[in-house]
Amino acid sequence: MRDYIEERAVEIADYIIENSATVRQTAKQFRISKSTVHKDVTERLLQINPSLAQEARKVLDMNKSERHIRGGMATREKYLHQHLRHM
Repeated sequence: MRDYIEERAVEIADYIIENSATVRQTAKQFRISKSTVHKDVTERLLQINPSLAQEARKVLDMNKSERHIRGGMATREKYLHQHLRHM
């Protein structure tokens, strides 16, 4: 594996852990695809630093378990703003 990919994988994991960031937020921050973020954290990082990969995975799993709640909140906000505009 190339050095810059290994460095990126570690940087991505650190960012996810420090900010409790989602895959989408991380991809935007690093200007890479969501697939690349996922592959870096779940596959590449396991070979480089398994304990860091496990920590990052915990954050991603937590975000995944909460995504339906965030989606519902976003929908609620959307319709609340639409309702307020029509008043």
